[in-house]
Amino acid sequence: MRNAELQILPVLDLLNSVVVRGIGGRRDEYRPVESVLTASAKPLDVAQAFRERLGLTTLYVADLDGILHQRPNETVFRQLAADGFELWIDGGLRSLDDMSRLLKAGAAKVIVGLETLPEVRLLTTLIGEFGTERVVFSLDLQAGQPMLGEARWIDATALGIARTVLGLGVTQLIVLDLASVGEQRGPSTLELCAEIRQLAPTVRLITGGGIRNADDLEPLHADRIDGVLLATALHNGAIRRTDCQFEICGRQKQSDPA
Repeated sequence: MRNAELQILPVLDLLNSVVVRGIGGRRDEYRPVESVLTASAKPLDVAQAFRERLGLTTLYVADLDGILHQRPNETVFRQLAADGFELWIDGGLRSLDDMSRLLKAGAAKVIVGLETLPEVRLLTTLIGEFGTERVVFSLDLQAGQPMLGEARWIDATALGIARTVLGLGVTQLIVLDLASVGEQRGPSTLELCAEIRQLAPTVRLITGGGIRNADDLEPLHADRIDGVLLATALHNGAIRRTDCQFEICGRQKQSDPA
């Protein structure tokens, strides 16, 4: 039985309002997902397959329409929330108004991505207005390098940015290297995650990218990582229901074996 402390977060990458397969952050190559779980690429169908086939009810939604084009899929979010899913939404947040809209559309947590953050002080404002439980910062990387947007950082290294946001009050932190997404080469962020864990022993730390199978989950637990974002390994059947024994979303939930 896998340790209950590692939360599996299935990812819905949305582009043109359908679920696509993310590959190495090369977004021009993203195509509708092909999955052993369902023949459909419609968001609600894929989400229901995650629940019915794997017992997973908390979803990480990477809304590329929002991130790239500022056209968030709010109708999709509402459908998913109405069907009982807990949503962590990365919709390319750039303002307080974006945060409010995403929460109203059904987000339980909103991702503040390094890639789209316009200024560092917005993060402080978001935490002050909405609290640390709603705000999750994503340290977006490409081949180990921070994906810097408009925000300016005193120390723009990955560890320097992590140190800054932790100092601002962030209690939930995602470390995601887009170059590893969908490539199935194994997790690439473990060293950085270990350094962040040393800085902040109690931060809720989530990573993703490169996971091939259940064996790749073991070092995440060993390094005291709290959650993992998964897509490809779920869609190709490499990680099955028996590997998803527990999901944590404020409570402990045991899945039935396949």
